[in-house]
Amino acid sequence: MVDGNQLYDLLIIGAGPAGLTAAIYAGRSRLNTLVFESASNLSQAMLTDDIENYPGFPEGITGMELVEKFKTQAKNFSAKIMSKEVKKIEQADLEGKKVWAVYTDDGQVFKSLSVIIATGAKPKQLGVDGENLLRGKGVSYCATCDAAFFKNKKVVVVGGGDTAIEEALFLTRFASEVVVVHRRNKLRATKILQERALENKKISFLWESNLVSIEGKQKVEGVICENVNTKQKSSCKCDGVFIFVGYEPNTSFLKALLNADDSGYLIVNKKLETSSKGIFACGDCCQKHLKQVITACAEGALAYHYSFSYINEVKGIVYK
Repeated sequence: MVDGNQLYDLLIIGAGPAGLTAAIYAGRSRLNTLVFESASNLSQAMLTDDIENYPGFPEGITGMELVEKFKTQAKNFSAKIMSKEVKKIEQADLEGKKVWAVYTDDGQVFKSLSVIIATGAKPKQLGVDGENLLRGKGVSYCATCDAAFFKNKKVVVVGGGDTAIEEALFLTRFASEVVVVHRRNKLRATKILQERALENKKISFLWESNLVSIEGKQKVEGVICENVNTKQKSSCKCDGVFIFVGYEPNTSFLKALLNADDSGYLIVNKKLETSSKGIFACGDCCQKHLKQVITACAEGALAYHYSFSYINEVKGIVYK
């Protein structure tokens, strides 16, 4: 049972691979641990149709299945998982001891000796005309979620990285035609994904082009693209637009508390310590070069390790 009146050893904000790995390790160490899972910002791993590069699953596994296994494992070690939105974190005093207070959107307050931020990131918007108007009316940021709505229809995918090409390939299971719009003349995606996409007869490419407008009133009817070299514009009729042009971290609620870069990614040191003592961060909400499930898991384990040392220090427990 979750008790808002007790003092937790560790609060983990985020229930993706990083946060759940930290919870597994914390549970094994018998830390009193509570994980906050957001209903509005789901882990990107959960929205991935097929993860084929996570060790131990040679046949691949869906992101949903993998994350559910992480949850089960964390719960098996007595970590508690609660579906709540965290709105604020601030330092508090408890019987003369400095602790961290986590405020949720329903007015509850949870106190802990240490906090791990593992809030991940969400898809970035293009910021073009028609995008917000037609969001949910043909504009999507998740093929796994929405591909079935476009059976036998033509769709456009924007982007050239791993996510964009993975999602384009997934869309071919439903759509009759997939047009990939990419601002460069070659893809950035992993070679095996490039090979699959270039060989797929349902996928065509509009190279060296930016999508500058999404057309339609009640639903997506087409897009306008502009060549990056000639600035010549062209139109493309379609029924859906899937946008995969990067991510932005889910850290806006931490602006007044923790140091971050201009894009909002949290700045941590080698011990995954943030600018506030006792708060650690891991996964895709941090500055990093490789955003993968396996790196998130590794960082989750490290965040636990250093938070565990900090918690023991606060408790006056010293191992020699």
